[in-house]
Amino acid sequence: MPTALELASGHAGLTAAVRRGRKILHRRALVAAAAGAMPVPGLDWAVDAALLSRIIPKINAEFGLMPDQLDRLTPHERERVQKAVALVGTVLIGKFITRDLVIKAAKMVGLRLTAGQAARYVPMAGQLLSAMVGYSAIRYIGEEHMKDCVRVALKAELRLPYHPINEDVE
Repeated sequence: MPTALELASGHAGLTAAVRRGRKILHRRALVAAAAGAMPVPGLDWAVDAALLSRIIPKINAEFGLMPDQLDRLTPHERERVQKAVALVGTVLIGKFITRDLVIKAAKMVGLRLTAGQAARYVPMAGQLLSAMVGYSAIRYIGEEHMKDCVRVALKAELRLPYHPINEDVE
């Protein structure tokens, strides 16, 4: 299965958007890891939902797939994007991100495996495992979402919003 960066190869704008998205994703996944290590029931779920409700719109914006960005497209371009979104089958592109959409995304990948939940109560090693599960889960959801964004941008032949190139990203 190719990564978002591999899907974007050959397209400088898409590659740069993936790198910027990964930078955002890495920072937020570290917060999820910290929350996962805390032995407070439910804290990690609340943190994950809050993180995802912020990450997904930021990634969408990098690819020009926020509702306000799509509203600025011509009707023909907007139709191409809608068809691409339907073909890719994502629910997180071109919409305002609600709690229900975040929960749907989390369920899709089985966020926070039960073993990771139980492990945090084992001193040190369990908390480390729980932190790794939290980090990995957020990274996985974000990477899958970026793959969807790349696929939609390619299928719709979408022009990405301008961002100055920053080579130290990723």
